[in-house]
Amino acid sequence: MPSASTVIIGTGAYTPSRILTNAELARLVDTSDEWIVTRSGIRERRIAADDELTSDMAVAAGRAALADAQLTPADVDLLIVATVTPDMPMPAAACLVQHKLGLPTTAACFDINAACTGFLYALDTACAMVASGRYRHALVIGAEKMSSIVDWKDRTTCVLFGDGAGAVVIRGSDQAGIGLLGTRLGTHGNGAQALRVRDNVITMQGREVYKSAIRVMDEAARSILEQQGIAAHQIALVIPHQANLRIIEAVAQYLKLPLERFFINVDKYGNTSAASIPIALDEARRAGRVQPGDLNLLVAFGAGLTYGSALIRW
Repeated sequence: MPSASTVIIGTGAYTPSRILTNAELARLVDTSDEWIVTRSGIRERRIAADDELTSDMAVAAGRAALADAQLTPADVDLLIVATVTPDMPMPAAACLVQHKLGLPTTAACFDINAACTGFLYALDTACAMVASGRYRHALVIGAEKMSSIVDWKDRTTCVLFGDGAGAVVIRGSDQAGIGLLGTRLGTHGNGAQALRVRDNVITMQGREVYKSAIRVMDEAARSILEQQGIAAHQIALVIPHQANLRIIEAVAQYLKLPLERFFINVDKYGNTSAASIPIALDEARRAGRVQPGDLNLLVAFGAGLTYGSALIRW
């Protein structure tokens, strides 16, 4: 937990222009719009162009977040990119983003791989580093080109994922009681085989992932609320990882919150892994669903099996 207040002062997102609908997927694999929507709630997803890299999408989202924060690249002294699909194994995607975005060469830049929970891990890390006083402005980006690791012949996985990037800008604050109030991060490593990349494609034990996701997201949400002494009904908006509408519905039932209290865009983008929550957060802000004084709960699960939650007061 940060020892001083850290606040989000800007958000941004980018999604590729190409839309891949369920009807188009049905021409590639044995599936249908009804089958996909019934099981996941997904109707379409964005697919990056062949020459569009994860770092390119990260730069676009980062640039939008900096503009929203009314800062320039020169103001950033910390960059963290959460991704499982970097342009290459080495160097880190953050190094490429630093160069393309024009951040100072004195900025600390590195990647985090916690799969779909990656943005929350990166957010917690950045807030702790800013709260330490060593850094002034952090740019945190979740960016994924999931289409590059999908087996387009496997109907159980290829229908679920999409590409995109989302970003936030963080700075310290001397105002208590706002910003990142706390986080809860964890890992169940015994579930690592349920969702992984093997031979450069995603493999998933769907039933096991579904059950585990509901359990750990509920656990993470309840834990952070208990930690902060906050009741679920006090949350103005929950921004969950957008993996599957049925998972989100189950979490809403466990928390005894109406589904209307959850921001949902999985129908438009599918599962964009580490980009999921920051894209949703940016859309929620721009739609007017995040207001000053609001309490927001962010909650996610991912391969590993990682999970996490964050509580933010605006």
